[in-house]
Amino acid sequence: MSGKHEQAVSKADDKAGGQRGLNTLHQAVIISGMSGSGKSSALKAFEDIGYFCIDNLPVILLPELFTVLNHTTSSTDKVALVMDVREPTFLDQFSSIFKHLRLSGHPLELLFLDAKDDVILQRFSQTRRKHPIDSGVGITDAIKKERRHLRSLRELADRTLDTSDFNVHQLRRAIHQMYAPRERLDRLLIHLISFGFKYGIPADANIVLDVRFMPNPYFVPELSSLTGCEKEVQAYVLNNPDSERFLEHTEKLFDFLIPQYKKEGKSYLVIAVGCTGGRHRSVTIAEHFTSLLRGQGEDVIVTHRDKDREG
Repeated sequence: MSGKHEQAVSKADDKAGGQRGLNTLHQAVIISGMSGSGKSSALKAFEDIGYFCIDNLPVILLPELFTVLNHTTSSTDKVALVMDVREPTFLDQFSSIFKHLRLSGHPLELLFLDAKDDVILQRFSQTRRKHPIDSGVGITDAIKKERRHLRSLRELADRTLDTSDFNVHQLRRAIHQMYAPRERLDRLLIHLISFGFKYGIPADANIVLDVRFMPNPYFVPELSSLTGCEKEVQAYVLNNPDSERFLEHTEKLFDFLIPQYKKEGKSYLVIAVGCTGGRHRSVTIAEHFTSLLRGQGEDVIVTHRDKDREG
């Protein structure tokens, strides 16, 4: 970290330190990622759930922002900021400042938004906006260049959200689901996702459980049209010796892993549960573990990605 960066961060730490007994440290979600991935729409979604929102804050001012916020009385202690390559020095400065603030005790989370190249290209074509790092080489090359530049930032992120298949309303719902229930950003949030392997594995999954070995309600006429949210389907899937052994072993795995993730300081854990179509077995198991982990006092949200797909 440069001398100027160290001075900015140290000054913020000194000022905030005197206030820690009086005010709760503000929690911040920093939204970054690929241009055209929906960062502005995500910021509006954070505003909807009560976050104080700022767009395009220069990274050098991030420590000073905490200083100001922790010296004021406001209606919220949660902040969402978009910071990205529109600022020329962003990539050079962000990593060191972000890591130092986090080590100093500030509750920070980095949300990286991404999308497929062809989707980003289509979005820019529709809006007719200039790509922020297109210096005349053309938008296709600009997208590839930005993706290369952001590789290390993506690796630093606490969570990555692929918005390729989202419209504005779906992105808003995703942000609401992930952040509205959270009291503290520095507390582990477990996100269970049921999915169908025929539609692909969730890109942000940390753990993938394959439950295709379990009895399939799809082939039972009276259960086929139902989903794993219904008790009849759950009973069919779970009342089986192999299913019972799977649950027993997986519970022991979670008993070991979840404390390790907490010790590491991880704030977001994605457990993806997959079956063939994502309607019956995976939904049942995701519901089971959601109930189990909530009963153990964990913060858990659940998404059934493919439950309502046809065929």
